[in-house]
Amino acid sequence: MAKLLFKLNGVTEEEANFVRERLDEANVDYYETSQGRWGISLAAIWLKNEDDYTDARVLLDKIQEDWLEEVRQHPIPTMGQRFYERPTSFILTLIAIAAIIGLSVLPFLGAFTD
Repeated sequence: MAKLLFKLNGVTEEEANFVRERLDEANVDYYETSQGRWGISLAAIWLKNEDDYTDARVLLDKIQEDWLEEVRQHPIPTMGQRFYERPTSFILTLIAIAAIIGLSVLPFLGAFTD
């Protein structure tokens, strides 16, 4: 019988691919389910054989440690770093966000001035 190994809901595509590659390298027999059309199902990696769970869980713990180390070596840029890399794009994005919020709120503000 199948056994749940790793939930994919809320996991980045990069991490999911990292886990898949490592499981493939270790010749783990698994299959994957998706969130479905409306995103309400369980996206997960399942073991085909429940007897492999203990070994696969140890392997998955090692994979997650490796992923954590990978993320620490290549951190996500902060807002300040993004600003210094592309200040014009950053400022234009903020202006666009402010304009969208302003246009969305403007009809409600007009209702109070009548």
